[in-house]
Amino acid sequence: MTGADITSLTLATYNIHRCIGSDGRFSFERVLSVIRELDADIIALQEFETRREGIDQLEQLSRHTGMKAIAGITMFSEHTHYGNALLSRLEIEQVRREDISVKGREPRGAIYIKTRLGKVSIQVVATHLGLLPGERLTQVKQLLKMFERKSADVSILMGDLNEWYLWGRSLRRLHAHFNKGVALATFPSQFPLLALDRIWIKPQSCLHSVTSYKTGVTRKASDHLPLMAKLIL
Repeated sequence: MTGADITSLTLATYNIHRCIGSDGRFSFERVLSVIRELDADIIALQEFETRREGIDQLEQLSRHTGMKAIAGITMFSEHTHYGNALLSRLEIEQVRREDISVKGREPRGAIYIKTRLGKVSIQVVATHLGLLPGERLTQVKQLLKMFERKSADVSILMGDLNEWYLWGRSLRRLHAHFNKGVALATFPSQFPLLALDRIWIKPQSCLHSVTSYKTGVTRKASDHLPLMAKLIL
């Protein structure tokens, strides 16, 4: 997907909750079917077990989707590697992994990639923020520095921001950088009330639409719904 005549880009972010659904059942195959249905060009995943009991789930995901897969592991154990992941159909020019952990809290990370669509350069940061307000604010400041260190025609931040409050300090920081984003409820998946998952675009003029992906399967596959955005470049 590198042709100069292609002008649209589909993004998705999805907290897959270790492939444990709202029905309490583990099913990698069910999550895989959702990811394939999304048919997005770049997908950010949170709460993803890159390896589970010796099985390389990231390699399986890449093989079944045909997408390039990048791991952003934040926790290791004898049986599993856990954290973020990013899938891309576009050629990846640069990759960076950033530790945004706050001392005494669960380890957190971000994946940075730089890619392009035709002549348009694109930088993407995929992440999963912490549970405490002060923790999230510290992490947002660090994420914004990642964008300041690099330049691109289009900047994208997506993931599970874990921000419960409409006017939380971390959101105010993001509003100031990206302008106010679209907030759609994605959690809990069966009866969505909270806009925990976000996609932020700069410049916002290229954002065509944002939708939560609601189906019978997505209401069960995870405790979050996938969030999608379409860009016209």
